[in-house]
Amino acid sequence: MISGINMAMLQLVDIWDSIGIVEDQRAERMLTVKTHIENLLRDMIAEEESRRREIETGIVNTQKQLEELCKELTEKPYKVEDGLTVLQVEKKLRYRLEALQAEKNDRMMELKALQQEDEQLCSQLCATPHYVPSSTVPSREQLKALREHIQDLTIEKGRRLPVSTALRKDVALLAGEIGHDPETSLESEAVSDDPDVLLLTHENINALKLLIGQLELKRRSLTSTRDKLKDRAISLWNRLDCPEKDGGFPLDTQGTLTDDISRWKVEVDRLEQLQKAKLEDVIEKARLELIDMWDKCLSGPEQREPFNSHFCDSNYTEELLMVHDAELAKLKDYREQARPLLDNLEKWEKNWALFQDFERKASDPSRFSNRGGALLKETKERAKVQRMLPKLEDEMKAAVAVWEKSRGAAFLVRGQKLLDYICTQKEEYKLQKDREKSERMTKKADSTLFKTPTKRPMMSTSTSATPNKTRKQTPNQTVVRATATSMSSSSSLPSPCMSLQPSKPPVWPNKTLEGNTRAPLQEFNCEQLPAITYSDFTSELSRKASQEAIFNSTVVLDAERGSK
Repeated sequence: MISGINMAMLQLVDIWDSIGIVEDQRAERMLTVKTHIENLLRDMIAEEESRRREIETGIVNTQKQLEELCKELTEKPYKVEDGLTVLQVEKKLRYRLEALQAEKNDRMMELKALQQEDEQLCSQLCATPHYVPSSTVPSREQLKALREHIQDLTIEKGRRLPVSTALRKDVALLAGEIGHDPETSLESEAVSDDPDVLLLTHENINALKLLIGQLELKRRSLTSTRDKLKDRAISLWNRLDCPEKDGGFPLDTQGTLTDDISRWKVEVDRLEQLQKAKLEDVIEKARLELIDMWDKCLSGPEQREPFNSHFCDSNYTEELLMVHDAELAKLKDYREQARPLLDNLEKWEKNWALFQDFERKASDPSRFSNRGGALLKETKERAKVQRMLPKLEDEMKAAVAVWEKSRGAAFLVRGQKLLDYICTQKEEYKLQKDREKSERMTKKADSTLFKTPTKRPMMSTSTSATPNKTRKQTPNQTVVRATATSMSSSSSLPSPCMSLQPSKPPVWPNKTLEGNTRAPLQEFNCEQLPAITYSDFTSELSRKASQEAIFNSTVVLDAERGSK
């Protein structure tokens, strides 16, 4: 720099010499140059000094901003490494400040978006928004908590939305089915096409469930009313022999229940006006319906007697028809209430009839033919019936107790209490069996008194006609036995009865007993032996082998003969 100034001064001196500037003027001019250079350097120094102060001031301001941002963003204070120049420190602080400001802006934008989403979900679910102070910059933990809150609300919305949608769909279907117009804001919102019009709150969901229950109750009521009107119309059609029941009147339409009720009501009113001109025929048909309903309700004479005065009344008036219709309605209502009991009783009667049929088959020897496994099938069905009867009786006994307790009246079946009716049926069956048994014994005694039992032909000398069983007999004694062997259903059964005959015809001595001449066989057949029923016979098979067990009919006969 000095060399440059010296060269410049020499050039100035040369110029001054060439111009002819004297020494005094030249010194003055050199002083001016010096002053100018000093002023220039002074200005440059001042400018650079100002620049340095600006940088230092900027560093101080940047540090303050960084401290504030670190507090707002909950970050640790930023410190610059030692040994750096002023410009390096300023640059690092400026970059850090810009990064923190960008992060602050990002957090504020994310907070705004999250708060909007949170407010929307809270509005739909009627939940409390997550609180984040709006005057401060949210921290990472606050933003994370807000995101978790929004996620929980989204999951809750995912649970409530299908439930609410299904409930609204049910409300719309029920309202459309019964022809119900919305009466409240909730009903209007429920049937609206806008999916977001109804808030997804627990209160609204519970209100929708309650509304569905009310609509279902109304539907049942309207259905019952429609069915009653329909039954009434069909009953009037049958009474009046109207052609509408054959297709003139549409039975089923695609309208609402309200429309169906109006349509059936108009038809019933028309038919009731028509039946006034045919009261006699209508009342007679109503009496036929009463008889049928009495039979279906198993009503006895005592239950029908209070209505006899109206049933026999020949003064056909509308009041008399109303009395008959009221009695029919009462019987139908009774039958509907007692349907479970009547159904169980019907099952019991069917099983009771099957049981009696099985008992009758038990005395039929042909059942042992066992073709096609019929005996096994019959045994299984009989066991099933025997299990079913007491089960049905217990169920009916419990149901009758509840019925009588709730209504304070006895449940009658053909004029008897249910349990008395069952006992009567069993007693009648027992008496019938006793009569049949007595008749069989009497018939058997009469046949053995006047007729010698059929015997086998005498054995021939041919070896091809060998009897199945033979027993040696003494000349003065003949025994005729009936052999009945119970075998399993899978085995073939021989003839249940087989008569035995000695190889030589016996010679009967003449013997007089009380003025009558009889052979010993006739005397034996005339004796009254104890009867063994099939039930007694089969019950012995289930016992363990013992000396008292009876496994076939020959045992008792042998015992009786031994005692004689």
